Amino acid sequence: MTVARVVDASALAALLFGEPEADDVARWIEDSRLLAPHLLDFELASVCWKKCRRDPDRTAHFTASFALGLRLPIERTGVDHSEALELALATGLTAYDASYLWLSRSLGAELVTLDRELAHAAAKLAT
Repeated sequence: MTVARVVDASALAALLFGEPEADDVARWIEDSRLLAPHLLDFELASVCWKKCRRDPDRTAHFTASFALGLRLPIERTGVDHSEALELALATGLTAYDASYLWLSRSLGAELVTLDRELAHAAAKLAT
């Protein structure tokens, strides 16, 4: 049975850009139906932009990795922004991070993140 998981930009960026946690993320999402808020692509573009600015000689590599991310079978979906804002205010997360948490909670799906604050907020709300 395929498990639904909400993947955030921190986890997907690690995978796409070959960061040290990439193998862990790959195992975590293996055989999963992946979902994310529509803002995922904007966040990945921002990560790519930062990497290109820091290491311009690898721009072609980074932009190719970003393009791959856009083609991954991740279901981009809408978020109730008012409820995500309420979560942000209640947890201290940014509205962006709270949107991943809202989606995860609304679907009853595991949240795949490398963001410590987001993971902590998710764990705290689960108890």
